[in-house]
Order: sequence, then structure tokens, then C-alpha cells
Amino acid sequence: MVSVGTVVWLSSELMFFAGLFAMYFTLRSTSGQMWAEETAKLNFPFALVNTIVLVASSFTCQMGVFAAERLQPRRAGGPLAFTRWGMNEWFTLTFIMGAFFVAGQATEYAMLVSEHVSLSSNAYGSAFYMTTGFHGLHVIGGLIAFLFIIGRSFAAKKFGHFEATSAIVTSYYWHFVDVVWIGLFLVIYVLR
Repeated sequence: MVSVGTVVWLSSELMFFAGLFAMYFTLRSTSGQMWAEETAKLNFPFALVNTIVLVASSFTCQMGVFAAERLQPRRAGGPLAFTRWGMNEWFTLTFIMGAFFVAGQATEYAMLVSEHVSLSSNAYGSAFYMTTGFHGLHVIGGLIAFLFIIGRSFAAKKFGHFEATSAIVTSYYWHFVDVVWIGLFLVIYVLR
């Protein structure tokens, strides 16, 4: 039931992001010259590295899910024996990568503000910060969920299917956030 509820909720989130994409394309179609000038200020290599880290976090998240499905919350070997890591180690690594992404977004925002691109500067600034900002808030929500899942695994007397299901639905959300970012990255940074 939790999985179905999560998928239904993610469908509503998809509609939310579809509205943000529609806003972005509408503003872009009416402000072509400004869009060309403003997108030239974007740091593509920086954003690409940030994107690679976020996409890689989907793989680490999935490794955590595989461990949760084996009902293995913690590692069964040394800290560098990655094949024997449990859900907590993989989700901690995912958390670190997600936090790196959010820090990268904040750094990019600071760089763009220094280039006079802000939320209120023009239509491009509004569209850029609204789309990437709401995505960033969703990433932060995912980071909080990872903390809850990791904490719950330590609080549980026995790691069972209930805890594993929570880890699985959290991964649905994280994969959704990653896929949305791939779309945003392609639209904002690649499609000039």
C-alpha cells in the first residue's frame, strides 16, 4: 500500500514539475535574445560535474535498496568491502552525494548572483531559480528522508520488511528527483 501511495504522490509531483517546465518554455519562447545572453553566464562544466554526482547517487541509493531487500541494514565486512555494505552505508554515501549536489547548487547560485542573475532580475532569472530551486527543495526533502530511514534502522530491534519497504519507497522518490534533474539539466544547460 505504501508503494502505491508513493507512486500516486510522485505522479502529482510530476504534474508540478510539468508546470515548471511549461513556464520555462513559455518564457523562453517570448524572450529569445535575453535567454541567449543569460544562458551564456552558466558554468556548464560545473553543472555537469554536479549532475554526474547526483545521477551517481541514484546508483548508490539502489545498492542500499538491494541491501535492504536482503534485510541487511549494516555492513558485514570492513569499511572498504563495498560488496558487503549494508543499507546504512549505501544510504549514507547517497546522502553525502546529495548534500554535495545541494552545496553545488548554492555555489552556482552565488556565481550567478555575482553575474547579476537573480530571481527578480528578469524572466530568465525567475525561471531558472524557480525550476532549479524547487528541485533543490525536493533534493533536501530526500536527504531528510534518508536520515529518517537510517535512524529507523538503528531504532528497530529487528530490521524487517517494514523497514525495507520504507527504504524502497524512499528510493522511488530519490530516483524521481534524479530523473527530473536530468530533464532540467538538458533543458537549461544543454538546449541553448
